[in-house]
Amino acid sequence: MSNLWDPISLGNTVLKNRLAMAPMTRNRTTVEGVPTELTVEYYRQRSGLGLIITEGTQPSAEGQGYLLTPGIYNQAQIEGWAKVADAVHAEGSALFIQVMHAGRISHPDNTLGGTLPVAPSAVNPETHIYTLDGAKDIPTPRELATEEIAGVVEEFRTAARSAIAAGADGIEIHSANGYLLHQFLSPNTNLRADGYGGDIAARARIVLEVVRAAVEEIGADRVGIRLSPNNGAGGTVEGENYRETYQYLVQQLAPLGLAYLHLLHIGDEGLLGWIRENWPSRLILNRAGRPVSQIGADIQAGLADIESVGQPVLANPDLQERLQSSAALNEADASTFYGGGQQGYTDYPTLQEIS
Repeated sequence: MSNLWDPISLGNTVLKNRLAMAPMTRNRTTVEGVPTELTVEYYRQRSGLGLIITEGTQPSAEGQGYLLTPGIYNQAQIEGWAKVADAVHAEGSALFIQVMHAGRISHPDNTLGGTLPVAPSAVNPETHIYTLDGAKDIPTPRELATEEIAGVVEEFRTAARSAIAAGADGIEIHSANGYLLHQFLSPNTNLRADGYGGDIAARARIVLEVVRAAVEEIGADRVGIRLSPNNGAGGTVEGENYRETYQYLVQQLAPLGLAYLHLLHIGDEGLLGWIRENWPSRLILNRAGRPVSQIGADIQAGLADIESVGQPVLANPDLQERLQSSAALNEADASTFYGGGQQGYTDYPTLQEIS
């Protein structure tokens, strides 16, 4: 029986343990999307975990949703991520950069080019987003023309190449949580009548094209994907047939030999069991909000190969030491989650500092 502290491989990358840092937006890069020295320290501190999956990183200026989030589409950004990769590797951990196109969850005030959000269809999410001038309603997005979709796929391809150039071990394609690729999967946000909308295969088409492009560029063992079945984030409504969507995706992705599937689990144990049985590669499972005492239980039960955690490692840079010694945890300060400086980012004390 495997446990949380056993090593495991992702392709040619060996992880020292089976605990991963889940991707979390922190809004602390430069305005131009370049990771800073504070970013480097933030990830370095948490590299006791076997795998660091970074915050969502836009593959283009148009793909940006939130303020002060990183990109991976120009040389300054690549050089910023290279410093992060060096720091993480020096601590013996692995780094996968999550590539995320926000799609309609954006605002012209938040993108460097002031562009209108793009989406599968011109469906307004009917929510707001924070800009430098405060909260603003998200405008109705512009529907991507059919001929533009190949360009989006190429943005992900280039991002994959750039991540490897920065020294990352791989990328995670973000097809979850209500962002662009998830918007294509969801029938209420994808009303297209071309080859990218309609039935499940058409709605999943761009996801598979993005994954295959990344695999062609950097190799399957360096590519992971994140899915969140029936999540509802960003106003997505996948409906009662959501299981068929994700069963189709898993069946199409399985032969590609990806490094992993990262599943944000929302309580459908039947679907989880089906995915576990039919997914041939590594499965990373995230049960957001679970008690800390249950971390590692899915690995012991054979439901996952790796478990990812968010807030526990956000507030406890030495989380692996605290779990191994059953030590008390720092409480996360929600007021510092998004934006700011060192406070609530790199100043959470370790056990050594407390003692």
